[in-house]
This record gives sequence, C-alpha cells and structure tokens, in this order.
Amino acid sequence: MELNDKDLGISKPVPYEKMSESARILRDTYAIKPGARIYQKEFGYYCLEAWIERGEVDEKTVMDPVKRKEIFGYDDDAQFFLPVIGGCEAPFDPYYPEMVLEDRGEHEVVQDKVGRRVLCFKGRRNGFMPEYLDHPVKDKKTWEENCKWRMDPGSKDRFKNLDIHMAKAVKAAREGQIVTQYVVGGYMYLRSLIGPVELLYMFYDNPKLIHECMEAWLAVADRLTEEYQKHVTVDEILFDEDICYNKGSLISPEMIREFLMPYYQQYIQNVKRRQLDKERHLYIHVATDGYLDSVIDVYRDIGVDRMSPFEVASGCDVRVTGAQRPYMVMSGGIDKRVLAKSKDAIDRYLDELLPVMKKRGGYIPTCDHGVPAEVSFELYCHYRKRCLEYR
Repeated sequence: MELNDKDLGISKPVPYEKMSESARILRDTYAIKPGARIYQKEFGYYCLEAWIERGEVDEKTVMDPVKRKEIFGYDDDAQFFLPVIGGCEAPFDPYYPEMVLEDRGEHEVVQDKVGRRVLCFKGRRNGFMPEYLDHPVKDKKTWEENCKWRMDPGSKDRFKNLDIHMAKAVKAAREGQIVTQYVVGGYMYLRSLIGPVELLYMFYDNPKLIHECMEAWLAVADRLTEEYQKHVTVDEILFDEDICYNKGSLISPEMIREFLMPYYQQYIQNVKRRQLDKERHLYIHVATDGYLDSVIDVYRDIGVDRMSPFEVASGCDVRVTGAQRPYMVMSGGIDKRVLAKSKDAIDRYLDELLPVMKKRGGYIPTCDHGVPAEVSFELYCHYRKRCLEYR
C-alpha cells in the first residue's frame, strides 16, 4: 500500500528537503556528516540570576527562552521529547508530597517528590546540589511500603493529557525532528531510591532487591514508551545515568553488566520491535557527568552511539574521543572554566577545537555542564559569537 504524507515521520522518514532547516542541521549531526553546519544550542544555565544581580542584563531578557535564543543565535528546536519517564529520579505515580520538615535558619530539610530528605538553602531547592540525608529504600520492607506501589506502570495519571502530548509529537515527527524518549537511567534511579553510598553496599548485600527494583523500572519505562509508540516512531532513547565521577565509573563494569544491562537490552529490544518505521535507526544516548570515556565500551553493549556532556575538567576531550570512535555523536565538551577567563582565552580555545570537530561532524558544542555563575554575560556573548562563526 502506498504511503501518503500523513505517514511522513511516523512510519517512513521525512524527505530531507521537506524537513525544517533546524531539523536538517540536527539530522546531519546525528548522521556525523563531515563539514556540516553545527547545531547551535546550550546545555543549561546556572548563571542567569548572577547576570541579573550583577546588572549585566535585565531579567526580562535572559529569563525569556525566546529572547535568549535570539540573543545567542541558537537554532530552532529540532528535538522533541516525549513525556519524560523519571528524568533524574524514580518515575513514581503518585509522587511523595513535597514539604519542609525542619527549619535550620539559612537552610531547611525538605522531603522531595521521591521521598528523599535533603538539606538545602531555604527556598532554593533547585539549581544547587543539596546534601542528601535520607532515602526511602533500606530493605525489601521499605521498598514495598514506600516505593513499589508507586511504580505501577498502569496507574491512570501516567497517561494524563496523552492526546495533547501525542499531537505535539506527531507534528514534530512530520517536521523531521529527532523524537527522543528521555528516561531515568538505571543507576540514577537506584541511587534516588537507596542513596549513593548505601547503594554500593546493597549491590553486595541484597542483589535480589536491586533486581526487583530494576524489574519495576523496566515495567514502567516499557509500558509508557509502548503507549507513545502507537503514535510516533522513536528516534532516540536518552538514558540519564550520571554514573561517573572525575576518575571514572562509580561502579564496576561487571556491576553495570549484571544490574543494568539486562534491563536496558530488554527495553531497547521491545522498543525496536514496536517501531512503526521498522527501518529507522534507534540512537542510544547515555548522559553522564565525569570521565565518561571509562564506560563507553560497556555501554557499547547496548549500541550506544551518543554521549554527553564530555566534561573537560574530568579529562574528557571530544577531539580524542571523536577520532577514536567515529560512530559517536557527541555534545558538551566546552570547558566552562575557559569561558570565565577572557575573550582571548575563549578565542584560542575555540580556534583549536571547533575546526577539528566541524571537519569531523557529529558534534554539538555546549558548556560541559551548564553555564556557571562565574561566566559573565559579556564573555558568554563573545563565546556565542565565535561559535556562530563556525556554524
């Protein structure tokens, strides 16, 4: 049966000439097309309030995403995120009620939406790394009482406003945008349940419970993605993992393969089997801070072909990784420390980095973990101006 235009982007690819301009640029990036235009975006911002407080820019300008895009020369959106499954925390439904548990003057103890007790600046839970005081899962009893029932994949609120989300997804797919399923990675999920230190002990002391938690993760992620796949073809799965620190992985390759990989492999296999466009390549994207090169070979077991954000301070160098791994799509890799120095330092840095990466292709330059407050508005504008010269 001949396909019509309504099938474009859904069950067959959008022809290149029918894509939006920004979608063509991003598709060329994913295709690792040498010399192609560089897609212009930013990872995130920790600098906006500082710019305003220092009087470098007015609040209406930098707090408005549309104005920021115009000022900094970002490309139009070319990536559509399906409803996020967990993000950086366990995908509960219902979530815990968020509440202040204790007032400590300038700080407060807060119960967050996934049941953690965190110490943070008063009234400023987001944008800073809090001190984690407690987590909801200690053993099988607390898992079942506090969390397991919140991991019901069929709970009705998980599909709230589904028709609205899917209408937007279909529109984006027909423009040729990259349709991404963003899901909390297994390590980050387990850490949010158990705690970063306690989790390391539980891998040894109670591996059966770890597997039970991961079975619940798979059930939720798979059920939600299955529903979205009735409407669109998924281009990319993004696992938000945060499994590395500045010297390498927080857990061993053997632990990754035992406790995470079987569930990832099953999830990816299920997604591929359900695709409306059976021929489309499914990109596997793993996001982790720290020295991510240490885990690339492990995640290659699930077909990883994009990673981010390549933190320079942790020893990552996109030029080196790009040369060693020609299949890898990369984003990040811009040293936030250099952006805080001077225009001359920025010029030297970009003139060494961007010609190499543009020639290779497959690279999106962004600050390696959000623009920090130390970077002035003037220096960031200079950085953006220089990036646009290499577009």
